[in-house]
Amino acid sequence: MRPQQAPFPATRLRRTRQSEGVRALVRENALSLGDLIWPVFVRSGEGVEEPVPSMPGVYRRSVDKLVDAAREASDLGIGAMCIFPYTGIEDRTEDCAGAWNPENNANRALRAIREAVPDMVLMTDVALDTYNINGHDGFVEDGIIVNDRTVEALVKMALAQADAGADIIGPSDMMDGRIAAIRAGLEGARHSDVMIMSYAAKYASAFYGPFRDAVGASGALTGDKKTYQMDYANSNEAIRLIERDLREGADMVMVKPGMPYLDICHRVKSSFGAPTFAYQVSGEYSMVKAAAQNGWIDEDRVMMESLMGFKRAGCDGVLTYFAPAVARLMNG
Repeated sequence: MRPQQAPFPATRLRRTRQSEGVRALVRENALSLGDLIWPVFVRSGEGVEEPVPSMPGVYRRSVDKLVDAAREASDLGIGAMCIFPYTGIEDRTEDCAGAWNPENNANRALRAIREAVPDMVLMTDVALDTYNINGHDGFVEDGIIVNDRTVEALVKMALAQADAGADIIGPSDMMDGRIAAIRAGLEGARHSDVMIMSYAAKYASAFYGPFRDAVGASGALTGDKKTYQMDYANSNEAIRLIERDLREGADMVMVKPGMPYLDICHRVKSSFGAPTFAYQVSGEYSMVKAAAQNGWIDEDRVMMESLMGFKRAGCDGVLTYFAPAVARLMNG
């Protein structure tokens, strides 16, 4: 597109900025509550609502408290949640068997929220890191994160989540071939309507630190994840990964982290036109919260500006810990 316009003074671009009413008429992008997915953390216990120190305003909740939070989110107009389990080091194992246990905290939360708030869209996380003794997304053999054996486990994990009521399976592990395997598993188990949102372009980022605290992975992780998550210098690789996962059966794709990767979001949406999401990750959230707590920025304004950036880049939606705050602000 090449805009056509007369030379100055026939064209004065400030004319369409002169009032809020006029600005609204020509606004190119909009943010709605339907664009938001709220990531939440579930833990064991009852009546537990435990703050995550590195993420102000974010909590690890027991299943009963998470159900209360889901009801509140629904009342605010938030229509989708993504459930992540907190697992203490004492409950992690080398075989990661808790990942596909029908009674793990994430699966219990899925069933409880499905019963209490039937219309809530429920997304899950598929990776072994929250159950793995060494904090990695896959099995570790002789210091190597092995691919194919991990994929077999991820299929079992995804099927347990689908059985528990998940609407969207979110493989975040970055193993090769896992989308095709999970899709085949879902079809074979008659879960043909369960969607897959692939963490297709997930970078090996330093922005994940607070999240790893939230799920109990910080103390468990040995080494780094650079042999399976993406090099943050690469963009063409992201396009190859997105195309692969769409061909393998992903319904939606995700770019993670969000704000430092808006160029990737734009390329993905422009290249494929598929439903494209970004994850405004824990480090992005905590930076805004910390700066606001120090009085350096206006939290509400920066929050809304950052989310509009995702929409402007072409994203259909955003996973953000700000979802309840955004909903309260938009609801007045």
